[in-house]
Amino acid sequence: MFLDKMEKFLDNLTPMDLMRSEKMTFVQLIIPAESAHRAISYLGELGLLQFRDLNADKSPFQRTFVNQVKRCAEMSRKLRFFKDQINKAGIMSSSHTALQPEIDLEDLEIQLAEHEHELIEMNSNSDKLRQSYNELLEFKIVLQKACGFLVSSHGRAIPDERELQENVYSNDFVETTSLLEQEIRPGPSNPSGLRFISGIICKSKLLRFERMLFRATRGNMLFNQAPADDQIMDPVSAEMIEKTVFVVFFSGEQARTKILKICEAFGANCYPVPEDISKQRQITREVSSRLTDLEATLDAGLRHRNKALASVGEHLSDWMNMVRREKAVYDTLNMLNFDVTKKCLVGEGWCPIFAKTQIQEALQRATFDSSSQVGIICHPMDAVESPPTYFRTNSFTSPYQEIVDAYGVARYQEANPAVYTTIVFPFLFAVMFGDWGHGICLLLGALILIARESKLSTQKLGSFMEMLFGGRYVLLLMSLFSIYCGLIYNEFFSVPFHIFGESAYRCRDNTCRDAHTIGLVKVRDPYPFGVDPKWRGSRSELAFLNSMKMKMSILLGVVHMNLGIILSYFNARFFGNSLDIRYQFVPQMIFLNSLFGYLSLLIVVKWCTGSQADLYHVMIYMFLSPTDNLGDNELFWGQRPLQIVLLLLALIAAPWMLFPKPFILKKIHTERFQGRSYGILNTSEMDLEEPDSARQHHHEEFNFSEVFVHQMIHAIEFILGSVSNTASYLRLWALSLAHSELSTVFYEKVLLLAWGYDNLIIRLLGLAVFAFATAFILLMMETLSAFLHALRLHWVEFQNKFYHGDGYKFKPFSFAALTDDDE
Repeated sequence: MFLDKMEKFLDNLTPMDLMRSEKMTFVQLIIPAESAHRAISYLGELGLLQFRDLNADKSPFQRTFVNQVKRCAEMSRKLRFFKDQINKAGIMSSSHTALQPEIDLEDLEIQLAEHEHELIEMNSNSDKLRQSYNELLEFKIVLQKACGFLVSSHGRAIPDERELQENVYSNDFVETTSLLEQEIRPGPSNPSGLRFISGIICKSKLLRFERMLFRATRGNMLFNQAPADDQIMDPVSAEMIEKTVFVVFFSGEQARTKILKICEAFGANCYPVPEDISKQRQITREVSSRLTDLEATLDAGLRHRNKALASVGEHLSDWMNMVRREKAVYDTLNMLNFDVTKKCLVGEGWCPIFAKTQIQEALQRATFDSSSQVGIICHPMDAVESPPTYFRTNSFTSPYQEIVDAYGVARYQEANPAVYTTIVFPFLFAVMFGDWGHGICLLLGALILIARESKLSTQKLGSFMEMLFGGRYVLLLMSLFSIYCGLIYNEFFSVPFHIFGESAYRCRDNTCRDAHTIGLVKVRDPYPFGVDPKWRGSRSELAFLNSMKMKMSILLGVVHMNLGIILSYFNARFFGNSLDIRYQFVPQMIFLNSLFGYLSLLIVVKWCTGSQADLYHVMIYMFLSPTDNLGDNELFWGQRPLQIVLLLLALIAAPWMLFPKPFILKKIHTERFQGRSYGILNTSEMDLEEPDSARQHHHEEFNFSEVFVHQMIHAIEFILGSVSNTASYLRLWALSLAHSELSTVFYEKVLLLAWGYDNLIIRLLGLAVFAFATAFILLMMETLSAFLHALRLHWVEFQNKFYHGDGYKFKPFSFAALTDDDE
């Protein structure tokens, strides 16, 4: 009777949107071929239909629209090439795209091909010009440096060398053939037979190069080097490279061959330098003139290339979005069956019931815009598999839903833990992070993220900042609850304050006015809110706070676990499973509250009465000797018989969870299929006349031993979990104590200790160390630690009471999701 009245009362309550996932329906679409593309595009803009792949047995190359997908992939490659070239050139794309008339996909494909061909040709010409420029620049540097070695080796006059250096920058153009095409050969023969090879090499390879030359010639060479004044740009990486000019003097044709091969192996470029001063001047003037012309040509080509890239960059974002959408449309069309005879496509998928009207309107609009004579048919169907899970969330509820989904996506229509996680999760975090000074610091950070929400949402953030920004509202509630719990603990960076009035304790006389451990007497009513500031620094501070926080953790844990068991009742009631209500929910509530609910009652009674009873002794001897007299540990009249009754209820609840449900299931199954296991005809006629023939397969799959073992595991897990989960909530006390003690250590042993010195430098140093420890240890590491422990309490201790988490997410075909997944 009581359960029936409760169910009637609950039926009249207003349903919650987030309590259960949206109701889904399975629909079939029959789309004429001429309106298929437009219909899928409109459905992608709507983003409320999840298509089912009807061609899963086919490879991507066997599908209908494989050629269109290839074309879109090729266009995407070209657009990525343009994007890389624009980024490499350092051209800033405009925030607003230029207005452009509607362009067809075929026209866009032609435009992209033309732009790519033009850009590749410009890059090729630029690379050739850059290579020629680098060669001439290296030749010029070699002429500048190597001539000094040659002049000094032949005993030439110093004024001649100065004259050469002055003529290096001459701009007189001399019409001659390309000097770089000349064969590298040594200078004119001299009576001694001494020859030389000059060139330039990367500075990083110089030592190994010189060592290899020495070994190859067995020391029969003279190696001169000089650093190049100008850096050379690498055409591949576009980085400036330091190089060194070298001149190798040797004797003999065999040594020349070895040296040239070594130069080739080390990537050294060799250039012919004549020994005659007049020829050196002539070559230098020619090189300088050609460098000037090449610089002008390179600058003009660079301007033309940047102008072309800028024109592409104005439309790049629109083009990428268009190609991305087109590819997604054809990928979706490949999931549909193509009926050649009827010239239509058949698709199936899931959609929320509330979205059926919007989907119908989008399909009607597609039919009208494509001028099709045949409309698109959309009708519901029966589905075998379970529907996907879909919750409508916003920027506030989305991070809490993500916390739950990280453990497991809710089964279709089962109770959603995110409704309670929204408040309980930040509160449990605050119990471990209770300090209203640290809470204010977290609040400022959360308010900054929320105030800059519109700006940060459009920027590309790092992984850590993106996670922090996504959880800005989680951080907001965590900080607010931390301030609340910090006021209860009366801690501001571990310092107590008389916020809510004077302390309830005072010194007995003037001799103890500075004491904290003795001589204090209670002179007024208890402190109105939170912990009395006089407890801070007292001899019994740690014992008092430990007792309070430990008992508070047990109370919160029992309430939290009871909430999970109550939600299992709502799940069983929603799915019409009365067995789970009678043989799981009821015995679980009895077992948990007979033991730990009773412990919570004892804690509250002890707080209210001020009793000195030992609750450890009460709970232990409740099992060891329940009939013994409690003595001083008796908190209220009738406690001993109540303990006996509760112990008997707990003992009854254990087999209540284990035995009835498997046997009742077996009985129901036997009655349902009674008489059908004898002489079943295996004929097609019998199969057609028997509407319940599908159930015979289910009868064969029923395994009593498997059901019984599963129920036994579930019962043992709950019984043992009731003890271990309750003990797990003591982490609320442990982390709160650790946070408080760390904060006290940093305040007393760092800040106050440094402030005790009459030295400004020591004080500033102590303040800096205190600020660093507070920011990186208490506000970052301790925040992460409390966050993870609160996460564990929700995932394991709370959700395992009712949450299956074996569903799958609703992933509709949506253009907005494509934009979010873009790089």
